[in-house]
Order: sequence, then C-alpha cells, then structure tokens
Amino acid sequence: MSVPTTGPTAQSLSTWIIERIAGYLQRPAGEIDPTVPLAEYGLDSVAALSLCGDIEEDFDLVVEPTVAWDYPTVEALTGHLLEEFAAGPGAA
Repeated sequence: MSVPTTGPTAQSLSTWIIERIAGYLQRPAGEIDPTVPLAEYGLDSVAALSLCGDIEEDFDLVVEPTVAWDYPTVEALTGHLLEEFAAGPGAA
C-alpha cells in the first residue's frame, strides 16, 4: 500500500523555484546555483513578491512576503517550504 504524498519533493520544489527565479531574471535556469543568495542574481522586491504569489497559487501555501529574504537561497527556501508542507494547512 502506497503512502500519499503531502507535497512536492525537495528536488521538484527546488527545480520549480529555480525555473521561477530564472524566468523573473530572464536567465537560463542552469545559471541559478541553489546555494547562491538570490539577491546576488539581482532578485528584487517585485520578483520576490511575485514568487510569493506563485507559491501561494501553485501550492496553496500562504507565505510571508519576506520569505525570499528570510530564506535567501534556493536551498534555504526549499527547506523552509518543505517544513511548511510537513506542518500541514493552517500550521504557519
């Protein structure tokens, strides 16, 4: 019997974030290193807010507008979002 998943995997979530960031910054996704702070790529507040909106829309997960600054790398943001998924709805 398989156990249903409650959210995306670390790999799929990381890939999703990288693709979004690459789109906002008009760069190839392959140039985004998950360990480099997003601000170093030129992520601004408008793109950060767009990312929050995309997270809320695609994953039905409400995040603070400062999430991209609080978790400044793809790796850190992925880890935070996975914790939020594990906590379940309304736990944040």
